Amino acid sequence: MQIEKKDIRALSKEQLRDFFVANGDQAFRGNQVYEWLWSKGAHSFEDMTNVAKATRTMLENNFVINHIKVDTMQRSEDGTVKNAVRLHDGLVVESVLIPTNTRTTACVSSQVGCSLDCNFCATARLKRMRNLEPGEIYDQVIAIDKESRLYYNHPLSNIVFMGMGEPLMNYNNVMKAIKMITSNEGLGMSPKRITVSTSGVPKMIKKLADDEVKFKLAVSLHSAIDEIRSRIMPFSANFPLAELRESLEYWYRKTKSKISFEYVVWKGINDNKESIDALVKFCKYVPCKVNLIEYNPIDDGEFQQASEETINAYIKALEANDIVVKVRRSRGKDIDAACGQLANKEV
Repeated sequence: MQIEKKDIRALSKEQLRDFFVANGDQAFRGNQVYEWLWSKGAHSFEDMTNVAKATRTMLENNFVINHIKVDTMQRSEDGTVKNAVRLHDGLVVESVLIPTNTRTTACVSSQVGCSLDCNFCATARLKRMRNLEPGEIYDQVIAIDKESRLYYNHPLSNIVFMGMGEPLMNYNNVMKAIKMITSNEGLGMSPKRITVSTSGVPKMIKKLADDEVKFKLAVSLHSAIDEIRSRIMPFSANFPLAELRESLEYWYRKTKSKISFEYVVWKGINDNKESIDALVKFCKYVPCKVNLIEYNPIDDGEFQQASEETINAYIKALEANDIVVKVRRSRGKDIDAACGQLANKEV
């Protein structure tokens, strides 16, 4: 029976060094291979040109590199690039390059499908098939960095975890990926340029705070009224707003980092004065800003974009209470809608 080979990127540098010593080689070879895997983004052992052929063959016999492949790429008239990313087992996730005049942002996925059941989101209609490995998350970023350099002549400047999946339900792998993205042995990107967006899992938000992360936190709120929020996001019935509020207050006490609330206004759902007043009140609990997001409908169902008049009413109320608010217009409308709100974040 053939034994399935382990992805070599699951090994730490120390484990790689130990592997080489155990196989009669020198420990520094582990450093060499580690650099090829992460800093140089090697797709195969044959890419490792300064490693002896016999050593490459040994690696080939023991490990694989489960690298992603950009299956299809779509470019929008507004410059947005959407990648359909094929994984080693044939499953597909999506990532998006979002350009502005001053920067390019990678919107990456953390799961195949999603653990949650947000009614407005296309990804939620797919069952969660598996978590992405750290290398698979990292590879999405590498691919978009290359596209940023190719199409916009500068490296990737920001990353948002707003693609397929709930990042905090794949906590360890997301954290490992961010560690490599921010490491000088990886991409060396500042954690302040990374935002992790969650639908709001209080226990995991507290864990982020306890782990003293340096990246930014965004919360998909969409309503500050429990009854309405659980209609939009049924899983949130298990995480009442009082619990979410307490976890966000804990986050701010520990990190002193302002929170972003992602908020879509839908016709007939949260486009009323009661919803506006509730959001204003919720925003006063913890320093924050609000991103009002233009919705990209996934069908002709109940979730439809609210009127411009309603959006303006939200803006007026928030600004009157000294709460920073921005409207995020949908991007890439002329290409296939990305899963969930993936392509809709002009970050």
